[in-house]
Amino acid sequence: MEFKKPNHIEIIKSKKSNFVNTFLEKMRIERTSASNLAHVDFENLTFGSVFTDHMFVCKYKNEKWQEPEVIPYQPLSFEPSMSVLHYGQSVFEGMKAYKDDEDKVWLFRPDQNFKRINRSSERLQIPVFPENYFFEGLKTLLNLDKDWIKPGIGNSLYVRPFVFSSQACVQASPSKEYTFIIICCPVKAYYGGEVNVLIAEEFSRAADGGIGYTKAAGNYGAQFYPTALAQKQGYQQIVWTDAKSHEFLEEAGTMNIFFRIGDILLTAPTNDRILDGVTRKSVIQIARDSGIEVEVRPIKIGEIVKASENNSLKEMFGSGTAVVINPIKSFGYKGVNYKLPELENPFATQLKDNIMSIQYNLTEDPYGWRVAVD
Repeated sequence: MEFKKPNHIEIIKSKKSNFVNTFLEKMRIERTSASNLAHVDFENLTFGSVFTDHMFVCKYKNEKWQEPEVIPYQPLSFEPSMSVLHYGQSVFEGMKAYKDDEDKVWLFRPDQNFKRINRSSERLQIPVFPENYFFEGLKTLLNLDKDWIKPGIGNSLYVRPFVFSSQACVQASPSKEYTFIIICCPVKAYYGGEVNVLIAEEFSRAADGGIGYTKAAGNYGAQFYPTALAQKQGYQQIVWTDAKSHEFLEEAGTMNIFFRIGDILLTAPTNDRILDGVTRKSVIQIARDSGIEVEVRPIKIGEIVKASENNSLKEMFGSGTAVVINPIKSFGYKGVNYKLPELENPFATQLKDNIMSIQYNLTEDPYGWRVAVD
């Protein structure tokens, strides 16, 4: 797989990173000759469809990661036999950069995303990525494309690190070459309008011993068909159930899911089927510190149906990087639609405000989650 040959390359010496204690001696940077920034309508963005001027690239071959570089965002060129197209060795991450009113850029718990992409990589037999390459590359990329990050609540830059097998070979074995890339796109809120979910009775997102806990590309591709069937019934997302019995609730679409029964917040424990969401962990921590009782335990469908019928089910919401927190208006199960009540001051709103206040540098960060990009 090849990229366009650069017209101008600059070698920079890297200063010590705010993220880690190690640093790169040098990194190749090719700046774009013409920015696309002026042609973007930031008030009417479709999530994930407009990309910034640059991208970070690093290749793995000869059993080691090569010198990283930042180059203009551009198409990739590859062989039809490229391994990822045949055997699916590909994982990704999702994170965001935020800009406060003083034009300073921040990340939210980026160490968790770094750890998780390497945990995902290990499960798919992909070489782990060096910490200093990741954070220095990320910092360099964000500084180059800083003007793409707009201030104001709801505005952010979605950051997509991903790695895939790039060897030209159709042998059914782990690739000997890989490509790690980070691309970015300006975004607003991910979902709009009501979100109604259908509890899965037949399909499952993941199985015991599988790769459900990773951000493997195939996990998401396998969701599209069941989700399309749910959408035909008027639902926007599926609440996935366990593969063995379809009795236990696990995730909602691409989000972790929370339930409020009375004044207790419930969520399923992570395992090898459920993604260990960064926002999920943040919700649990902030909720507990706010005096909300949180139970992390297996949750049966019957318990939620019963709670809805006796009016003790107060809220359902999903959590994730793209949405932060997304309230759920109703859920469907076995042909019945159960509506959630409308509350004046729901937990979902309180928790979302608390998280976003940290992300946008509007309040103190007692956890050390907010990381400056200098």
